[in-house]
Amino acid sequence: MRRAAAAFAALLIALAAAAALAGAASANDLTSPPALDEVPAGGYRLTEREALRIADRLPEVREARAEAGRSTRSAFLKPVRRWQVSYYDAKRDRSEIAQVQIDDATGAVLEVWTDYKVPWTMARGYDGAFGRKINSPFVWVPLAILFVLPFIDWRRPLRMLHLDLLVLTGFSVAYAFFNQGDIDISTPLTTPLLLYVLARMLWIGLRPKDTDRPPDRPLPLLVPALWLGVAAVFLLGFRLGLNVLSSNVIDVGYSGVIGADKLANGLPLYGAFPDDNASGDTYGPLNYLLYVPFEQIFGWSGRWDTLPAAHAAALVFDLLCVGLLFQLGRQLRGTAMGITLVYAWVAFPFTTFATNTNANDALPAALTIAALVAATSPGGRGILIGMAGLTKLAQLGLIPVFATYRWSEHRVRTIVLFGLGLLIATILALATALLHQGSLREFYDATLSFQADRLSPFTPWGLYDGLDTVQTVVQVLGVLFGVAVAFLPRRQDVVGLAALSAAVLIALQLGLGYWFFLYVVWWIPLVLVALLGRDGEPELR
Repeated sequence: MRRAAAAFAALLIALAAAAALAGAASANDLTSPPALDEVPAGGYRLTEREALRIADRLPEVREARAEAGRSTRSAFLKPVRRWQVSYYDAKRDRSEIAQVQIDDATGAVLEVWTDYKVPWTMARGYDGAFGRKINSPFVWVPLAILFVLPFIDWRRPLRMLHLDLLVLTGFSVAYAFFNQGDIDISTPLTTPLLLYVLARMLWIGLRPKDTDRPPDRPLPLLVPALWLGVAAVFLLGFRLGLNVLSSNVIDVGYSGVIGADKLANGLPLYGAFPDDNASGDTYGPLNYLLYVPFEQIFGWSGRWDTLPAAHAAALVFDLLCVGLLFQLGRQLRGTAMGITLVYAWVAFPFTTFATNTNANDALPAALTIAALVAATSPGGRGILIGMAGLTKLAQLGLIPVFATYRWSEHRVRTIVLFGLGLLIATILALATALLHQGSLREFYDATLSFQADRLSPFTPWGLYDGLDTVQTVVQVLGVLFGVAVAFLPRRQDVVGLAALSAAVLIALQLGLGYWFFLYVVWWIPLVLVALLGRDGEPELR
């Protein structure tokens, strides 16, 4: 208990240091120049006409304008002594078709964007935009190696676990292309990776004969489990330091702080979010409720600054995942398995990515792990999986597979208790959503309706034209799949439950119009339980 208190105190000190960092003014604020041939005040050198002339000459701009047929243009000033020239399709709701960034001092073209990279700035490959230093190869690559290395069995090189781990690290390759702005490579690469993990989880989960059969052999490790525990403590300290010294808060964490502030100040939760995060109310109501303690402790200045409350929330959600995975591993195979699962979580680069972006994605992961820990209690897992679903919403798809877990002997009792737990979570969520005169309509419009209409170039449906029907089919199949696996003969233990839960989440993600690499965090703990928990107690070879 003393160790936990010391760790929490260290966390608070680190977050206080993060709070002391000053927030920088946004470099994206735009103003209109005074006149076409007048040099703006503030040390500018170019006129609006000169900036337009520079941009008009670019081949990419000419091609975009020719494709549009008829276009208009506007020039804007940026606070870093840059010009932004934007081109609009005059026939299609003035949608922006090209954008040029020009250095005022030299007249050099710094950036030129067309197609989907105009509205989607996150597709441009800006250095460190998501998580700052975690994106350095000198940080990411060693983490990926540490994630795989302890589980390599040199005596059985063709073991399926090796391929599984290789595929999981393959998401790092896709993310590397994303960081370079190569979305045409990154997006197509993620789909087969997701399909592979989905297939493997089905293979593990739909094998009822494995439920009562003891593991054939222990999980082989290259080093003793105790060493993994020491490494896990070091990696936890490393990610804490990285969070304090070189991380940022993306819109996801900012949204949680805004919503928490609304709840604490008696304002309706949904609707009227700030202009710099206008769609930040798209998450489930419990997400914002669980941010309230952090916002109350660390406060919020009212703007997108360093947001220490978001830092605190992300780190605590991560620590919850660590503690719950340790407990789940102990329940499965003993202390060594608990240590192994914790090590795999902290070594996997995308979990550090989640903390370094200070996102909320570890929160539904923690609640889903908690539901696995409480799997033997229908009411307990009903509350927890309901809470998970009412934070990020996709986890609602896990309700059927959790509801029917080991229900063969007492079906009515199991469903009733699970339903009561789910009802408690729902009442808590609706009370939060409707607090301070909110409405169900606002909740629906901001969450499910908004997400249903959201398309991004990070999915095949947004990157390529003409796939609307295919996407609809995939979405319908994903929902049907989530229901069907709940009633198929399956492995009736926590390993099987984790595997099928991961499969359902991935199936639903495949149909999303918006997908991002943070979503890997939703299912990676389930995959780790399914892959590593199948074997016996880990031991040194």
